[in-house]
Amino acid sequence: GWKTAARKPVKNADLWRRLDAAAARHEVRWHWVRGHSGHPENERADALANRGIDELRVPRKCAS
Repeated sequence: GWKTAARKPVKNADLWRRLDAAAARHEVRWHWVRGHSGHPENERADALANRGIDELRVPRKCAS
């Protein structure tokens, strides 16, 4: 099963399974980078994640 380094169940296991399935269809290389350290691609990922959260918080207008 999906466990952390501390051998506890991972959070959002359903999302990790979906990511794993999506990655299996492509050539993916994972690289660890320290977060919030000024790495350009990490900063971009952080900005995209924050934008996604902001979009979820904005009330959507209903078309009539």
